[in-house]
Amino acid sequence: MAIDKDAVAALGERRLGPEHKALPPTAWGLTVRDFLATAPHLDEFETPVLTVDRTAVDANIAVMAEWARAAGVELAPHGKTTMSPQLWADQLAAGSWAITLATGWQAQLARSFGVSRILLANALVDPVGLHWVAAELAQDPEFEFLSWVDSVATVELMDRHLSTAPGTEKLTVLVELGGAHGRTGARSVDIALEIAAAVGRSARLRLGGVGGYEAALAHDRTPESLATVRGYLDELARLHREIAAAGGYSGAAVVTAGGSAYPELVVERLAGLANEAGAHAVATSVVLRSGAYITHDDGFYAGISPLTAAYTERPLRSAIHGWARTVSRPEPELALLDAGKRDLPFDEGLPVPQRIVGPAVESRELPSGALISKLNDQHAFLRLPGGTAADVPVGSVLRLGLSHPCTAFDKWRLIPVIDDADAERPRVIDLLHTFF
Repeated sequence: MAIDKDAVAALGERRLGPEHKALPPTAWGLTVRDFLATAPHLDEFETPVLTVDRTAVDANIAVMAEWARAAGVELAPHGKTTMSPQLWADQLAAGSWAITLATGWQAQLARSFGVSRILLANALVDPVGLHWVAAELAQDPEFEFLSWVDSVATVELMDRHLSTAPGTEKLTVLVELGGAHGRTGARSVDIALEIAAAVGRSARLRLGGVGGYEAALAHDRTPESLATVRGYLDELARLHREIAAAGGYSGAAVVTAGGSAYPELVVERLAGLANEAGAHAVATSVVLRSGAYITHDDGFYAGISPLTAAYTERPLRSAIHGWARTVSRPEPELALLDAGKRDLPFDEGLPVPQRIVGPAVESRELPSGALISKLNDQHAFLRLPGGTAADVPVGSVLRLGLSHPCTAFDKWRLIPVIDDADAERPRVIDLLHTFF
């Protein structure tokens, strides 16, 4: 799949300014390219700052691409995780089948960078967005767009809006299967079959497959959660087979599921659909939509992903870190850092203090039991049981492990890419633009 490499490269000509938090004032007025030519180091940036480790990202992209190929599934990474065309380009270059997105606007942003196949993991019912998609399909026959539907009412509404849209190309949709107490999606296979029949009657929609999101139904790796996920995926497979048996597909089909929590279960229950034979079988692509794998983390995904050191010889590595400075030591066992909710993710676990870093003080491990107990808007509360002011002095910088990439990237419009988060003095080798 393609992306406009020139549009991505042009990001290097954007000028830097005070709107880009953490950048040193000496960078203001320079282009990204000119600033990087000065060979900056991370300790020249202000704190707080979020970084992406280039070595870890490259390894994660390779691990996931090879894992998907070996499993016989396609990969359409969820681009909303990073909203970074530079990273999308890397994922597509590694063989990704498409970029997944969640809103019409996100899809428009991807198209502005030339992404040629977009999977919208959501129902597109906004008339402005539908008209835009119709126009894009009409003017570019190479562009592919797949959206979701999860009710007959959705089908009818999309059909009505598209009846006044330009072009005659039918919009490809996938029937979304959900589950009890989950998110969107038809709540049973029978209801999903009714939706598929409604798509078949539509003048402006074409049925292209089925999809869903299993991680909406579980949040850990207990036997009960794994059984719930397997049961849901089996129902998704049944839905696909029943649509195929009823002649509901006019061509090849897509079956898509998956985040970064249970990808091995998606492969276990769905990958076989790609090679299924029989009188009613259709050519099927099984597509995994994992997004968080690209940076992994030191929190939620480190604990739930099957692609960690506990399960595989080639694990994913955490590539995102926060760096915060101690600004106050008001009590012997308390330090206040200058990073808070505006800077770091906290919805899937608080940041984890990892070590004190130089050059202001000698790099060293933190005292045993050190933890961040809460975040304010611009402060982190670092608890130091039995600690003293000398353990974490005012002015010292801490590296923090983070949880949940999706709510880390959205707090930064420009993210320094470093060569190695474990280096004594990490070097900044790129700047990632994000669009949120």
